[in-house]
Amino acid sequence: MIRALALLLALALPAAGQEAIISGLSQNRVSITADFDGSEILIYGAVKRDAPPPAGAPLEVIITVEGPATPVAVRRKARVAGIWVNNASVTVDSAPSFYAVATTGPLRQILSDTDNLRYAITIERVIRAIGIAAEADKAGEFILALQRVRTDEGRYRILEGKVELTEDTLFRTDIMLPANLTEGEYKVRLFLLRDKRVVASQERLIGVRKEGLERFIFNLAQEQPLVYGLLSLALAALAGWGASAVFRLIRV
Repeated sequence: MIRALALLLALALPAAGQEAIISGLSQNRVSITADFDGSEILIYGAVKRDAPPPAGAPLEVIITVEGPATPVAVRRKARVAGIWVNNASVTVDSAPSFYAVATTGPLRQILSDTDNLRYAITIERVIRAIGIAAEADKAGEFILALQRVRTDEGRYRILEGKVELTEDTLFRTDIMLPANLTEGEYKVRLFLLRDKRVVASQERLIGVRKEGLERFIFNLAQEQPLVYGLLSLALAALAGWGASAVFRLIRV
């Protein structure tokens, strides 16, 4: 009985040299307004230890920022009789609207395939596309095309070497959120790694929300689509009349 109690106490105590993350964000809420052109988020933290750092492999840090995920239809175009048309498509079950990966070093050198699969850290692991192989030939090319398009748009980013780590304790990085943000919760994940294995992790949230006129228009379109449509027609007519009046004045 005494031995069993001692074993339970030993299991409950933190292991020697165990490392944990203490982190912070420069802001945990982003407001999308009429003049919004993006926002820079500072992510910083420290490594908490109960003992000196373990000897051996150096400490590495990976930080990811993930926007709301939605299904995406990816289409492939082909030239038929001189005209470009869609000849195949697949539906990706879930792809983040924004995804950034910042690291202290090259991903291949600091992260194992096993832990990448377990924690879904890289962009390839975050995108979920179950069963697309049956939808089209060479379905994997559709996923690569989606990544390429969103990378060109600045919505997918790999920032290797952009996490600053000081004395194996303090770390920080800056993540630029683009102007074309999707409203919702953005998940920030922080990982400590040694010998390509995750030894500690933490998750935080950033709320992104439309404010002011953008919020009013969004709510109107979602809750009262008829009123939104009539208002859009009225504004279009007013704009057309205004342009016509300006041209008449110019001609006079």
